[in-house]
Amino acid sequence: MKAHSIGNFIITIGLALLAQLPVVANAHNTYAIERLEFNRRAAELFLPLFWREDSNKDGVIQPDELAVLIGFGKPHENELQHWVNDHHQFTPQFAVAFHRIASEDTANSKASKSERLKLVKQELAQGRNTLVETDLSGASSADLALVHHLMNVAKQIEIIYAKQKGVFGLRQMIPPDDLASEMLFYRNQSPFCESPSMRNKPACNALAKAPEKISGLYPAAIQKNKHFCESLASADNAAQLMDHFSVVVKGKKPGSYQSVPYNVIYRKEMQIIASELDAAANGLDDSETAFKNYLRAAATSFRDNNWELSNRAWVAMNANNSKWYARIAPDEVYYEPCAWKAGFALQLARINTASLAWQQKLEPLKIEMEQTLANMAGAPYQARDVKFKVPDFIDVVLNAGDQRPPVGATIGQSLPNWGPVAESGGRTVAMTNLFNDADSANTATRLMSSVFCRNTNQMAITNPEDQLITSLLHEVAHNLGPAHEYRVDGKTDVQAFGGPMSSTLEELKAQTSAMFFTNWLVTKNLLTPLRAKQIHTYDVSWMFGHISRGMYTADGKALNYSQLAAIQLGWFMQQGAISWHADEMASNDKDKGCIEIDYDKLPSAIQSLETRVLNIKAQNNKPLAEQLKANFVDDNDDFAKLRSTITERWLRAPKGTLVYSLHY
Repeated sequence: MKAHSIGNFIITIGLALLAQLPVVANAHNTYAIERLEFNRRAAELFLPLFWREDSNKDGVIQPDELAVLIGFGKPHENELQHWVNDHHQFTPQFAVAFHRIASEDTANSKASKSERLKLVKQELAQGRNTLVETDLSGASSADLALVHHLMNVAKQIEIIYAKQKGVFGLRQMIPPDDLASEMLFYRNQSPFCESPSMRNKPACNALAKAPEKISGLYPAAIQKNKHFCESLASADNAAQLMDHFSVVVKGKKPGSYQSVPYNVIYRKEMQIIASELDAAANGLDDSETAFKNYLRAAATSFRDNNWELSNRAWVAMNANNSKWYARIAPDEVYYEPCAWKAGFALQLARINTASLAWQQKLEPLKIEMEQTLANMAGAPYQARDVKFKVPDFIDVVLNAGDQRPPVGATIGQSLPNWGPVAESGGRTVAMTNLFNDADSANTATRLMSSVFCRNTNQMAITNPEDQLITSLLHEVAHNLGPAHEYRVDGKTDVQAFGGPMSSTLEELKAQTSAMFFTNWLVTKNLLTPLRAKQIHTYDVSWMFGHISRGMYTADGKALNYSQLAAIQLGWFMQQGAISWHADEMASNDKDKGCIEIDYDKLPSAIQSLETRVLNIKAQNNKPLAEQLKANFVDDNDDFAKLRSTITERWLRAPKGTLVYSLHY
């Protein structure tokens, strides 16, 4: 969800290092490179090397400052011992790699001078590798075996997700020496450029001959009609075609279509996953009974495509009965054109036991929170006896499939999205260890100072707990008020609004609720008024980040978070809670024109938007939803001009791309 970048350090290989690494150069050669530049070039070369920090401030990379990334390069290159030997010295292999990085030897193929590759490198420059590192050096053999099995699962999840996106097999078409294109394909999980500044450039592609952008979830022919989702939704067997856990294929009769369950169409990969999950469960002892139960239930679900069994076992896990967190399932739908089909994803994490205090604070309030939203939503919605669990806080170890976006990351999630378990509350988690590094904090500070006026920028702090609180409240809100399973006249929100609009509305409800409940918690003495203002300042900057991504993808698919951010910004400006001061310098004293937040007016503006969105969802009022979108996303030139200014300033810094390292 959020992303960020920093610092400049100089590496100079002197005589001592050259003596250690004679392959790099002779004693007369010296290479200088900044730390961030080292990481950028390593990514272009698809090398699994990351200089995490200059811990001793000497400007020279040391073996203990190197992280080795998983998923990059050749399999044998993902092991630390390939780069650092038993004597804690760099290996000759590292010397060769460093020479390539420092001398910017970015592949000597014919493609290296092509216009396409220049665009590929520009696309890669829009992201900055941001490290997620996990220390498993003290882990038991059982825990190491568990991680090994789930890494094998992650590989199969990536294969299925590539098939869902319609890009499976295309990666093999990249020439071996075209490493920048290899990196783009890995990062974007497709050959297509995805950044706002590059996605509309047809030549920006990991492949020399750009393929058509076709989803793997529907027949290719029907996708030539840009309204094919609506066509399928009006078919006699629409309920079957819109099923979340199947792929649409041609039917037996001409012009007809039918669904094939995931476990049939992805049988090979799902069987392998099931076997690995069983093996992972068998390696755990009785102290991890809840986790074992989930892994075994998930194995069954991968075999029979019935996800309720594993959902029940998953919500039975919590911070008190397992030190691990894992979710391995098809869940979110935002990645595909119709927003129906659940994308396969894996997330492995460890419980952050230091963050359990907020669970205890919110647990006794959730029924009152539901009643508060129900009162605002109005008829016909009625408050439910909500049974969801207050979020668990987790430290991410590994993401795969739909959980691994090109830039940014999900930092909070409530699942499952459908079915009895979802209706009874599901499970919510907040990720505590993402984008908390110094690089990300410095980038956030710099970007906010380029948009906010001086008075507002005084509230723009980078406090990881503030990000955690707003993310936590966002995810809690998914379990409150009218959600995906709520029906009016027998219709769910997907049926009433269509997939893309229903997703935007649900996320708009959750994010606006997070802002509303921030103020509400002040009345409960759980937050101070000052803290609420700081959190709201972060929330507004979060809007800027998503606005900068544009409102639609290159093929016209709605960007749900971007559209909700545009609606929030436009609404708050109409209410006078946010204003644009065209003649005032931004806090950085470089950019003319800045945004000011009126913290006295903001709470009522938040409440009015919250009430409108809850009303729309409570009534399944599609015309009012479309009016909201038209007013603030599509038809307002003044807001579009301001969004363009925000985008220009926010895109000056690359967005964070999560990369993962496991230290054994």
